Amino acid sequence: LYNRVDVGFCWGHISSTDLVHWRHHADALGPGDGDEGCFSGGGFVDDDGTAYLSYWMLWGDKGIGITKSDDRHYDRWEKLDSNPVIKSTEWGITETTDENGDPLIYGSADPTNVWKKDGKYYILTGNLLVLNKYGRKADAPAQMKGDHLYLLESLDLKEWHYKGEFYERNSAWTDESEDNMCPSFLPLPSSASGGSPSPQHLLLFISHNKGCQYYIGDYDTNRDKFLPRQHGRMTWVDNTYFAPEALVDGKGRQIMWAWLTDNPGGESAKGWSGVYGLPRSLWLGEDGTLRMRPVKELEMLRCNELEWDAMVVTEKETRALDAVVGDSCELELTFGSATASQYGLKVRASEGGEEETLLYVDTEANTLCFDSTRSGIDGRRTVERAPFERPDGEPLKLRVFVDKSVVEIYANDRQAICRRVYPGRSDSLGVELFAIGGEVNVSLVRAWEMMPSNPY
Repeated sequence: LYNRVDVGFCWGHISSTDLVHWRHHADALGPGDGDEGCFSGGGFVDDDGTAYLSYWMLWGDKGIGITKSDDRHYDRWEKLDSNPVIKSTEWGITETTDENGDPLIYGSADPTNVWKKDGKYYILTGNLLVLNKYGRKADAPAQMKGDHLYLLESLDLKEWHYKGEFYERNSAWTDESEDNMCPSFLPLPSSASGGSPSPQHLLLFISHNKGCQYYIGDYDTNRDKFLPRQHGRMTWVDNTYFAPEALVDGKGRQIMWAWLTDNPGGESAKGWSGVYGLPRSLWLGEDGTLRMRPVKELEMLRCNELEWDAMVVTEKETRALDAVVGDSCELELTFGSATASQYGLKVRASEGGEEETLLYVDTEANTLCFDSTRSGIDGRRTVERAPFERPDGEPLKLRVFVDKSVVEIYANDRQAICRRVYPGRSDSLGVELFAIGGEVNVSLVRAWEMMPSNPY
């Protein structure tokens, strides 16, 4: 989704057979045929192979539109004549009456992917504009506060009927300031490699103020309700990890991307705006919690492997990992016993420590931490702490990617943090192991240079 100069908001279109090398197509969506641009939405492929994109039509009281494509590589798209298929009465809101003549208010913004059940089509719409209009005041009705999603049903993708709210918000998980937008609703696989889906579904979404988060729960197909069993976040200190999109591939894997909103200034001069995080494979762990790791295909970018055997890192000095390509690398680290309360590694570190980004676990606070307070001259310099616990006896395994301004850390397939950093020094390329409050045994470290995925 981007704002094309002198055109308006469009959907770019790229394709890949391996999630690493990508081919650009012509834009799939752009202004025209009743709208002035296209905001967020989702994708769906029907039983006959026809692809559909649901999107938020710009601007004003338009609503939700759908476009379709049935050619071999989905190069040509045709908007439905019935657009908007879900009509707004004002920006992002539909106000009407139910079958009893009582007032009915629901969101008509940021649709999910369409899905199919018993020959019928279903879609969810987001609630930011409803929240802004009706739910921000202290005395607002409870049903207007916080995050909500609205379910609609169709027989033909052209006429949609409101079914009701999709789930019941739990105030112990989210607060009244949070909306639900950019949602994605898909079955959750039972393993990283896909296969048959688990009994649970995953609802990915954002609140605009607090970024990417999710619910895991039961999809009650008889009552057309989602019953969340747990809630989690993918960002904790701001909204850098934002606007998730997900798909289920031919292997049954659920794969997601997110938009990293932390951009440096001067976008026009740079000629680009925005970047995605790495594609993550998501699945349900045996304990019922969400698991995540970068997709296996990324391993094809590995080059020039380095390896370090067992070592001890103390509080008194760091251990430099010499010869690592510090601004384009992947690392795997396995830790053993530790008396240190905090341990991990520094990346994008200058020789004198003037600039450094700290990635570590805090065993006392049970958190995974990303400290960018000394990362450079631009961006959001803060400390992000994600809850992180592992069973007794499970060794700590970290996987780290450094790709210019993008830094991602994964811990035991249980937790991850992804942020951007902007070092200002040319020597901020160091990678060092460190420990605080004791020492840590490091069983194995492997590092690879990460090669470019495309010519440039």
